[in-house]
Amino acid sequence: MALLRVVDRDAVEHEVDAKTGLKVMETLRELDYGVAAICGGMCSCATCHVYVDPEWQGKLPAAMSDERELVSELTHHQENSRLSCQIEFTPDLAGLRVTIAPDE
Repeated sequence: MALLRVVDRDAVEHEVDAKTGLKVMETLRELDYGVAAICGGMCSCATCHVYVDPEWQGKLPAAMSDERELVSELTHHQENSRLSCQIEFTPDLAGLRVTIAPDE
C-alpha cells in the first residue's frame, strides 16, 4: 500500500492507502466520495475523470489517443484532466494528488 491524496468534490483532502498495481480508479470507486467508474475501466464513460496536480503530471505516462479524445469532449476539461482508469498506481506514484472532477 502507498499513499494517494484525493481531493473530493467538496474540496476536502483525504489521504488513503492505495494498492500498487491497480488503476487509480479502482481505489477511488471504493470511496464514499469517489468516482462512479460506470464502465469499469474501459475508457468509455469518463465517470472517473480527475485533475492531476501539476507537480505529478510529468510523472505519469502520456494519455493515449482514446483517453485524450474522450477527455477533450468533457464540459469540465482542464489541461491536467485524466481518466483515473488509465493511470496505473505504481510505487513511483506514492503521494500522488488528484482532485475528483465535477460530474458531467
